[in-house]
Amino acid sequence: MADLPRRPKGRPPVTDHGAIERAAFAAFAERGFDATTLDAIAQAAGIGRRTLLRYYPSKNDIPWGRFDESLAGLQASLEAMPHDIPVFEAVHRAVLAFNLFPTEAITQHRQRMILLLRTPALQAHSALKYRQWREVIASYVAARHAVDPGDLLPRTVGQVTLALALSAYEQWLDHEDGTIGDFLDEALSGLRLYFADQRP
Repeated sequence: MADLPRRPKGRPPVTDHGAIERAAFAAFAERGFDATTLDAIAQAAGIGRRTLLRYYPSKNDIPWGRFDESLAGLQASLEAMPHDIPVFEAVHRAVLAFNLFPTEAITQHRQRMILLLRTPALQAHSALKYRQWREVIASYVAARHAVDPGDLLPRTVGQVTLALALSAYEQWLDHEDGTIGDFLDEALSGLRLYFADQRP
């Protein structure tokens, strides 16, 4: 197996999250996730290990990208939803917006989701991220229904929404001719079943 490109001599290039992710995904594709070290990723990105760790605290965090910022965006999107639309509709719209990507980013996003959904070594770490995502949904639902986020309804909606989204992603990975937006839209339409008679 060929060695990854060596770090060029001289002043290292300016880097960012996207550059690191591209280098990491190329390394994962070549060596596999488990066999790719942080040092190999840093070398491929043309940066030092310390610099890499300032962007991502662990290898497991790299496939998740800038997840904390994305979650903040999801929360802001939900909070901006009109209160005169049903909760299921607000969640549906926000999740679609959360998963909207420019055309040029689709290939890398597919690589990201293949890693997240099909790499056993990432599953424990992913469970923590999924929990954070569900909590954003549950908090919004709780606020709309004037209940605690830990109550059954918000908790259930968080779990169900995540399950629907993951199902849509699995379908997308198996059917490259479709779009993730279409699969999500179809899957999330099932949310209304959990909100029959709920009209806050």
